[in-house]
Amino acid sequence: MATSTTHQTASARTGRRTTARLDAFVEEVREVVGRGMAPDVTAYLVGEKLAPHLGVDGSDGLLTPEQHEGDPERYRQHLLHAETDGSFSIVGLVWLPGQCTSVHDHVSWCVTGVHQGEEHERRYRLLPADAPGGSARLVATEDVINPVGAVCGFAPPGDIHKVWNGCREKAISIHVYGADISRLGSSVRRVYELPADR
Repeated sequence: MATSTTHQTASARTGRRTTARLDAFVEEVREVVGRGMAPDVTAYLVGEKLAPHLGVDGSDGLLTPEQHEGDPERYRQHLLHAETDGSFSIVGLVWLPGQCTSVHDHVSWCVTGVHQGEEHERRYRLLPADAPGGSARLVATEDVINPVGAVCGFAPPGDIHKVWNGCREKAISIHVYGADISRLGSSVRRVYELPADR
């Protein structure tokens, strides 16, 4: 009962509207995070909890109609939940066709799931400078197209990637981070402006 009250207080404090499905998902994430496991294990288990909620819209959906809205200038982040103790946050990212991120890594473990459309991703490995005075460079290791229902989770280090909407329709993805995005504003730890092979 105290857990439910805490969540209601957090929602009232932020003024955000939620759905019954999002409330249920928050409880599931809270239970997993509360186990205090390693970041990669936490990400894996949160991903298992996220998968059944993806692609469900309408009155039983995860998002409110307002949380489906994009921005013509850049991909839009909707903060869906920030745990009051800062242990995790949930955001919805809305991507209009062609919108993309920079090449970046993250401040914490992360789980992403595609809710609508498809999300394209290029993953990179950072190679250190091979000679004194040289510069590090990025090598693309994998290109992935994630359809509705696809889930992936990761934990730093080794989480460098670029994400974009490569389809002709709106794409929406749900992201869960092991950090307080309401305070940080973003999950990005570092943007990479290094030479890359593609």
